[in-house]
Amino acid sequence: MGLQEKIKEIEYEMSRTQKNKATEYHLGTLKAKIAKLRSQIIEGETKAASGPAGEGFDVQKHGDARIAMIGFPSVGKSSILNYMTDTKSEAAAYEFTTLTCIPGVLKINDAKL
Repeated sequence: MGLQEKIKEIEYEMSRTQKNKATEYHLGTLKAKIAKLRSQIIEGETKAASGPAGEGFDVQKHGDARIAMIGFPSVGKSSILNYMTDTKSEAAAYEFTTLTCIPGVLKINDAKL
């Protein structure tokens, strides 16, 4: 049974259910189910419309904690990483200069971040 058929069944059950105080909770849960199914349909369409999945990466835990810097292109993430740690990440005046994850270790007191 597809998602559309499940939505039709739930809508049919909602149309058969009397609307009063005793059934408000049941109708609310049915509406939530429909919303969830519709979001799954939309999510499936966007996954199908998007291109192939990109190359992933994983940084092994090293030290006391892991910190990730996330932001828009050309805002200085690589520059601040170069300044605060001893890494040499490529940084230039154009977008998407650094395309991969560049790990670095920042030492504060006796902690390695």
